[in-house]
Amino acid sequence: MKIKMESLEKEPVDIAEGVYWVGYSDENRGLHCNPYLIIEGDEAALIDGGNRDDFSTVMLKILRTGIEPSQITRLIYQHYDPDLCGSLPQLEAIINNDALRIISHSENNVFIHYYSAKTEKLDFRELGNHYEFSTGRRLEFYATPYCHHPGSFVTYDTQTKTLFSSDLFGSFDTQWTLMLELDEACRECLNLKKCSSNSTECSVNGIVKFHKSIMTSNRALSNTLNTIEKLDVDRIAPQHGRVISTKEDVKTIIRHLRSIENVGIDCLLSGEVI
Repeated sequence: MKIKMESLEKEPVDIAEGVYWVGYSDENRGLHCNPYLIIEGDEAALIDGGNRDDFSTVMLKILRTGIEPSQITRLIYQHYDPDLCGSLPQLEAIINNDALRIISHSENNVFIHYYSAKTEKLDFRELGNHYEFSTGRRLEFYATPYCHHPGSFVTYDTQTKTLFSSDLFGSFDTQWTLMLELDEACRECLNLKKCSSNSTECSVNGIVKFHKSIMTSNRALSNTLNTIEKLDVDRIAPQHGRVISTKEDVKTIIRHLRSIENVGIDCLLSGEVI
């Protein structure tokens, strides 16, 4: 799916049924943030809502989906970094709904409380690891400990088979596009250091480098990939980088992530330069 960069600046992007990318891009950062809005009937949930400085961009895109802010009844924060949670006070103020709740993990809620103490914070495990809209549409939550925080988790929309993966499957991108597009050569690649297509920009390599730097260890990453591979995933929507939009590409990226020799502390102790 080709999307013009100029349209991404102001418009939400429909990536699945009722699922919208409402993020922001900056070509100078090399790190792009991807909040997602799920609209179901007259309710909505916002996943990893974004930082303080980009709140106006995110909210403009939310409004352009056609909903009112007060229809957002759940804020889902998959860990507690400021690029996810920094805009919480602004969101609370404009949503202005007593029914609003935050869903995260108790390990995260300790820190999310420092962004704002106003909204009640729930632990997804105490909700039976899921949340259902009034229509019955179901979001399931799966713990991904130490990828990259103790309380990190992912959210799976059973209706569209979309996995919202937070920092997992994220990437550093100097030539960012919203959708990841791998060709056959990329899918069959066995050596990321030598591109058979002679491309100057390897999207997969950006994902691998991100995980080597951000995730804590090979053991933590392997445990999380085991969890994800049990799910029937059509697309992965990470909080950074690009949306992985096909089953085949999801399998390709998982294969490359499993092949990383040194992740996090293992990379540091090996002396490897990322």
